[in-house]
Amino acid sequence: MNFLAIDASTEACSAALTYDNQTISEFELAPQSHSLLLLPMIDRLLKKADIKLAQLDGLIFGQGPGSFTGVRIGVGVAQGLAFAADLKLVGVSTLQVMAQKAYSLHQQVDVIATIDARMSEVYAGYYQLNQQGIMEPVLNDTVLPPEKLAEYLSEHLNDGQQSYGVGSGWDAYKSELEALKINAGTPEILFPNAEELLEIGQHLFAQGKAVSAEHAQPVYVRDTVSWKKLPGK
Repeated sequence: MNFLAIDASTEACSAALTYDNQTISEFELAPQSHSLLLLPMIDRLLKKADIKLAQLDGLIFGQGPGSFTGVRIGVGVAQGLAFAADLKLVGVSTLQVMAQKAYSLHQQVDVIATIDARMSEVYAGYYQLNQQGIMEPVLNDTVLPPEKLAEYLSEHLNDGQQSYGVGSGWDAYKSELEALKINAGTPEILFPNAEELLEIGQHLFAQGKAVSAEHAQPVYVRDTVSWKKLPGK
């Protein structure tokens, strides 16, 4: 089975391709350059594998949460490619991808993923490993003030439980998140990578959850952005 995965939802831009039981990928940290990087990445991977877009069995994309612009770029590119080659596709949570990376790299099975959502908030998700080797959500991904995260997770965390933290939110809000017991210091995994998108996405394809291009949707979690007016404005 041949699958292409792409993600542009955070400061990182990545693409990965699995074909003939091989996986190749590209990853680059390049804020605000995703629209320039993503399509050339995809083109290089397809050429290296010597396959055409139409030979793929499906597309997998990072659906958010994350940067509104980045999420839109990733979903837009995925839809365009799917329309062009008549392919089905599935979206995967950015937070779930980072949780899956924690299992792939370090066999962590209990993971709290956070992304700095700006406006003094974090996107957050809590994941545990299922019997199929996939990190699945214990709670729905959410956006909230970082000091409220421990309260949000409280019913699902045991006293003294050590969870593994991934994502950019931990460094952005160190003092607010210190009530949660996670791995000390800056998390090793700060951004999603399309390689883990492939793993989760193929599982979703096997479950029959793929959709046609017109039904692919971003997941912003924060549906609206409100700005506080300056005094006198």
